[in-house]
Amino acid sequence: MTSVNANSAPLLRTGLSDQIREFIVEGITSGRWEPGERIVERRIATELGVSQGPVREALRQLETLRLIETVPNRGARVREFTEEDLGEIFPVRAGLEQTAAELAIPRMAGRVESLERHSDRLAEASGTGDTVAQIRHGIEFHREIVKASGNRLLVSVWESLRIEIWTTLSIRLHNTQLHEKSAEHARITEAFRRQDAGAARMLHDHVMHYAP
Repeated sequence: MTSVNANSAPLLRTGLSDQIREFIVEGITSGRWEPGERIVERRIATELGVSQGPVREALRQLETLRLIETVPNRGARVREFTEEDLGEIFPVRAGLEQTAAELAIPRMAGRVESLERHSDRLAEASGTGDTVAQIRHGIEFHREIVKASGNRLLVSVWESLRIEIWTTLSIRLHNTQLHEKSAEHARITEAFRRQDAGAARMLHDHVMHYAP
């Protein structure tokens, strides 16, 4: 997908609403739009050099994902995320990742370099206090395991959860100490290296630590 930002040229017409959706998702994740804040369709269209139609479609998609809500006579705004929201999303994610890990363990035999790379970079980011990099490498670590499951439906469902946003929201709400999560990633990597079937449960419990 073509990356978009405020300084980008007008977006490509292929998959336009998808690109706009990702632009808005990035804005929510980065804190550009805070919970409860309006997302003005016209402003986004002007900023990205597009018509309002694909912006409206992107907002509809995000409403389906429960990331925004439409208020009568007020337009779209970022949802006020609650503990209940987090309490629903993380058990689903944990179950998916446990299943993914069970499938991935034999498929990753002798091939844990990708996990090591993200785990190491996560540790480095933790040492420098780079929260954005910690979140990015942490999510990519999990994505590698899900992809290694070889189950396309599982991957699709996992991606649809918008892990980046929910992880960021959990960290904001609970002031999660990410350096502790870095150590957990290293232990999970070692379990995969040993082909330890217990790695699946370790991953499940690790994800649940983000839940309220």
